[in-house]
Amino acid sequence: MIRIASIAAISLLCVLGRTGAAEMQAPRITRAEVDWESAAQKLGEISALRAVHASAAVVRGSDIDRLNAAAAERLPDIAASPVPVLLPFDAEAYLRDRTAGQLPGPEADPSLLAADKYFAGFGHPAFFAPGPAGYDATFRFSVASIPELASIRFGGAADVSISGSLLTYELDPPVSACPGEVGTGSPTRTCAKREAGTPVPALEADFPGIRRIFLENRVRYAFQRFGVPYVVSVDCFDAAFARYHHIACRDADRVIERFLRNLQIAGGAPQAAAPAAAPPAPERPAEASPGFTYHPPGRLIPHTGFRANGGRADYTVYSNIRFPLAETPAFANTQYYARRVAGGVAAYPWRDNFCEGRSYRVAQCPAGMGHQGQDIGATGCRRAGNGDDRCGPHHDDVLAARHGAILRALGQEAVYLVVNTPTEHVRFRYLHMRPKLLDAAGVVSGRRVTAGELLGQIGNFSQHENGTSYHLHFDVQVPTRAGWVFVSPYMTLVAAYERLIGGHGTEMSDPLVASVPIGTSEGENPGPITLAAVRQAILGPNESAAAAIEPAARARLRMAGGCGWRQRHWHGCRGVPVRHARRSVQASHDSSQHGDQGGEPHGVHNGMRAAFTWRHGTAPRAAVLAHRVYRRHRT
Repeated sequence: MIRIASIAAISLLCVLGRTGAAEMQAPRITRAEVDWESAAQKLGEISALRAVHASAAVVRGSDIDRLNAAAAERLPDIAASPVPVLLPFDAEAYLRDRTAGQLPGPEADPSLLAADKYFAGFGHPAFFAPGPAGYDATFRFSVASIPELASIRFGGAADVSISGSLLTYELDPPVSACPGEVGTGSPTRTCAKREAGTPVPALEADFPGIRRIFLENRVRYAFQRFGVPYVVSVDCFDAAFARYHHIACRDADRVIERFLRNLQIAGGAPQAAAPAAAPPAPERPAEASPGFTYHPPGRLIPHTGFRANGGRADYTVYSNIRFPLAETPAFANTQYYARRVAGGVAAYPWRDNFCEGRSYRVAQCPAGMGHQGQDIGATGCRRAGNGDDRCGPHHDDVLAARHGAILRALGQEAVYLVVNTPTEHVRFRYLHMRPKLLDAAGVVSGRRVTAGELLGQIGNFSQHENGTSYHLHFDVQVPTRAGWVFVSPYMTLVAAYERLIGGHGTEMSDPLVASVPIGTSEGENPGPITLAAVRQAILGPNESAAAAIEPAARARLRMAGGCGWRQRHWHGCRGVPVRHARRSVQASHDSSQHGDQGGEPHGVHNGMRAAFTWRHGTAPRAAVLAHRVYRRHRT
């Protein structure tokens, strides 16, 4: 009777396991109230412009229009920004030279002026994208070209970015918070001290309330001016010296301070008053798909989160995008832990791997570290086949998810797509496409693309060819008060895939524990359905009893040097016994204390358990250590 009742409950569980899914939701966005009156007063300090009256109507029809018209020769479409555009731009010198007809260089193509003197030594912006939600700008320059920064030891090109956003995304705090500070409602919480930042006394007089924040491997200086949040940031290496093409963070502070001291209003224009538009609601097909299933967001493969933490259960659809792969079927699933997926990763159901164990800082992950986006694979061809279906190089097309502007320097792997609309300010990042093919296709900063336009093909590039498996890494960032922050792209991709296949998917709930009781006609107390109960119901009680017999213990391992926990990478590593040992204890006690799950008794002799250490050769150790440090600090 127990077995019959249990099997009936299991059948019910299979039905209930596909129900009760949470609803997709739109992001929470607040809109800034721009103080153009204060901006007009600031413009009055430019002697090349006549005094600007406080009236917004006068501002639109006078000096701000003239400033926009002049600056547009260097900064196209600058008037499209509804917030004052702050840049290290010497507007007064530029207007004076322009009036005197003394502008240097070819005016028809200002991008050729790499050393544009009007930008305080930072050169002409490598990327400038104004729009209805604000503006974003990135400067790429040589530190040695600026005398005040010449002492910085960094031979590469440094990047400094600034964003002023009319829209601010309000994010829920991560699951883990700092002790004693739960419930503060911080939008990008890893720790309140880190997120709130520290004051910058040297800049307080010019930028009241400015804070220095180190978040997601970027030094950020956040301040508010004219009612608008601005953030200046530099991607840096958190150490005393530059490493891996990243400037040291202590030197990034000097770069940002000089950048801030040269900020001036370069343009922008007040917009006609309009009611605040709500963010677009998630769009899903009405009919159900017969085959598409997916695990809930945040449900990582067990024990694959950073330091045993879980994922991020975020049901937010941040944008109604076009799915980034051209053809179906496509499979969002882990690549790093592919061998742990029964049936392989090229199959339904999908599984979230945002916050999967990585050494990247991610503010929205419970551990503050993890995978920054979602991996997506395709099955349009067979990687190991020998026939006509064998994969050619870079077989599957990758498409633009929305209308937007490309942010990418020549030779770079990462492709950013910046979207700026009246209701959205978001950017998407694509990884693992081959840089040489992207360069040849003209996928570089400043290019405008439309949704569905071809960007490239899925590749396996990760610092070098064959650096990873063939897949696309796709992630999403939104602007907060602390700057651009990674958020979970999982449900955004689920909704986009549903629209592509023309049917909404089915969310799979947790099959490990359900609320269906196991009861009998003999009146025994019911209990929850677990995997142990399922095994006992199907295979009988003897199977359960046999499974409970565990070995005494597993040998303890001490990992040294480059081998670490990656025992499957055995090249250059070997296990050797060391002299010390400790006495074994009873199997049941050891299992309950240390969580041993199975396997044959190992390393036990006469009640003594030997400890092991892993040794390795010089070359494997150096290679593994260099690779690990590089990946830890790569963004």
